[in-house]
Amino acid sequence: MVWVTVPNEEEGERIAKILVAEQLAACVNLIPHVRSFFIWDNTFCEEKEALLILKTKASLFHDVETRVRELHSYEVPEIIATPIEMGSTKYLEWVSENTKQKEGNA
Repeated sequence: MVWVTVPNEEEGERIAKILVAEQLAACVNLIPHVRSFFIWDNTFCEEKEALLILKTKASLFHDVETRVRELHSYEVPEIIATPIEMGSTKYLEWVSENTKQKEGNA
């Protein structure tokens, strides 16, 4: 799974649709209302953002990262991957079937 914060729902929806259409993610959840607290340029920031949760394969992470960077409006977008350690076999098969196949990788 890959987590990506975006500044608003509109940008999140645009990115989600492109990633699914390009088979870089089988599914993207858009969580519209998250509050983020962080330091940027030595300044404390509090922002309203949206969160994308992408279901994809580890072998596609670098392609996903590259594409998100191309589409995202932030200078340094949050793009964090966490492994799926367990899951429904049928669901994970569906994720695999609905994402690109990388040569030499499943």
